[in-house]
Amino acid sequence: MKTFWQKLPKPFFCLAPMADVTDAAFRSIITKYGKPDVTWTEFVSADGLASAGREALKYDLIYGKNEHPIVVQLFSSHPVQMRQAACYVASLGFDGIDINMGCPDRSIEKQGAGAAMMKDMNKAREIIQAVKDGIKDARVASSVTRRKGEKNISVSVKTRIGYNQNQISEWIPFLLSQDIDALTIHARTRKEMSDVPARWQHVKEVVEIRNKMGVATKIIGNGDVLNLEQGRALAKETGCDGIMIGRGIFGNPWLFGSRTNSKFSQVLGRGRTRGQTSSKILISHTPSVQEKLKVMLEHTKLYEKILGKVKNFAVMKKHYKAYVNGFPACAGRDGAKELRVKLMETKSAKEVGAIVKEFLKNH
Repeated sequence: MKTFWQKLPKPFFCLAPMADVTDAAFRSIITKYGKPDVTWTEFVSADGLASAGREALKYDLIYGKNEHPIVVQLFSSHPVQMRQAACYVASLGFDGIDINMGCPDRSIEKQGAGAAMMKDMNKAREIIQAVKDGIKDARVASSVTRRKGEKNISVSVKTRIGYNQNQISEWIPFLLSQDIDALTIHARTRKEMSDVPARWQHVKEVVEIRNKMGVATKIIGNGDVLNLEQGRALAKETGCDGIMIGRGIFGNPWLFGSRTNSKFSQVLGRGRTRGQTSSKILISHTPSVQEKLKVMLEHTKLYEKILGKVKNFAVMKKHYKAYVNGFPACAGRDGAKELRVKLMETKSAKEVGAIVKEFLKNH
């Protein structure tokens, strides 16, 4: 059954799901200034969505029409709740449902979810099937006859290469045998967290296993990618279909954006064979200090408008540290450091706006 994955270029680029980061406001900014090929939400508790707590979690499921294709990431170790949550999410128009089987957060693992899934393949199988069943339930509940060309909702998994050690030889063939549309590999074990460099040779190993098994699952590599050029090189080196970028997006909403030099694109595109697309010259955008601060303020206002009543304003402050980074020194002092200190004390978009205005006036 075809999903949006078959329509993507190779390599395609994805925005990683990050807790208290890839919320509706942040995704809106990213989409505006540099839309990725696929967007992920931050992870959402399936147990919460299947309970009275759904109302509070609805804010995590807000998205704009221009964010498609967009994938919602769920976590749970309870098949019944996962099925109910998948049914609900499928009714909201998402393009895919991704299952978190790699998060090392202890509170998630205590629930038997996230990285803990690598310890129990039987449970993992049940969770994957629960998502598929939930999608079918939503289709039946809609009472609408499926029409030709109607969107199919994909099922994918994001995981690591193992828990305490490399488990690729057992874990990956198991996942690939579950008929999933895409598999994201964070190239570290759960034990390693993000304390060691990602080992992309293992992504290549996963691709080789996929090819040997003869399944159509898209393989997405993840870990330490900071820009598109690096991602393209890693995709070529490993053979993976897509690249997922997480921390590299902080303070740089322009990361996924690029413009095509049409003149060179036409030249490079000549002589291509059927089925190939023309080559593109990607030109990275380096924003000015004024531009970064303008977008930071825009992001803040959007966060306050969409999520201000349900989330703490302090969530924005992790973004300030990234937006205000590497500014030129002025008057013998580090201008960026001084600005960051002031921003860390703010409690509203109005305060942020006043500080930014004053900074730009004096610099």
